[in-house]
Amino acid sequence: THGGNFQKLKTTLLPQFDAACSSLIEDLAQRGRLDRTLVAVLGDFGRTPKINKGAGRDHWNACYSIMLVGGGIKAGYVHGASDRMGSQPAESPVSPGDIVATMYRLLGIDHRHVLYDSLDRPHTVVPEARVVKNVIG
Repeated sequence: THGGNFQKLKTTLLPQFDAACSSLIEDLAQRGRLDRTLVAVLGDFGRTPKINKGAGRDHWNACYSIMLVGGGIKAGYVHGASDRMGSQPAESPVSPGDIVATMYRLLGIDHRHVLYDSLDRPHTVVPEARVVKNVIG
């Protein structure tokens, strides 16, 4: 979506994503498996709040949205808010590490667990992160 953003999203990317994601969630719910399946929709960066000269958006890591469904997530909950331009967190910011720590908690993994490498050096699984407890249902 670096260029031609609006047309690609409208005609191809969003309809395909909407159909696939909603079908997955509906199927898991109908089968009684949504409560024990965590569906995560996220990337390693967001998109710029301003449109570039090619009618697209570039990479932006300061502020972006993710979606978590099922697996212990509080249904319908929205955490935090951005500023008016969508460029910076304005309320309740979380880090990528916080997101991973929260997902690990839901999966029964202690994000503070220490692993040792081949030289016996300690490494915390997700260092300097906190579980975002408000999203857990």
